[in-house]
Amino acid sequence: MPGAVHVTKAADIKTSGGQTEGMIRQNAIVDLADNICASVMLAKPHTGSAVHHHGEENTIVYAVRGRGTVVSEGGKKRQILDPGDFALIPAYVEHQEVNDGDVEVLWIITRSGKSPTVENLEDWEKN
Repeated sequence: MPGAVHVTKAADIKTSGGQTEGMIRQNAIVDLADNICASVMLAKPHTGSAVHHHGEENTIVYAVRGRGTVVSEGGKKRQILDPGDFALIPAYVEHQEVNDGDVEVLWIITRSGKSPTVENLEDWEKN
């Protein structure tokens, strides 16, 4: 028999999970399915996360508000996400989220694991 529908109300989403400097991660749906989870990422103006990856988890980003950037390839590649844009960050790909703008960035994050994995790095390890 299939499981029940689960709804997480906006008022119930709190800061949680792995954090990196300048980013606020909020778990929305975690530990409810074996191979998918969802969270919210808020980036304050003029901030950037630590360089990190998400282990075995593939990540899909949906940009809701603001203009954010995904930096990858050892810091050499910068890809801008405007509201309505999607990005795929494959498992183990080192990257950084950056908000160079004057307004908060809001992204919805979906990952291919039961709960979000964030492995912060000291610097770019693979170029």
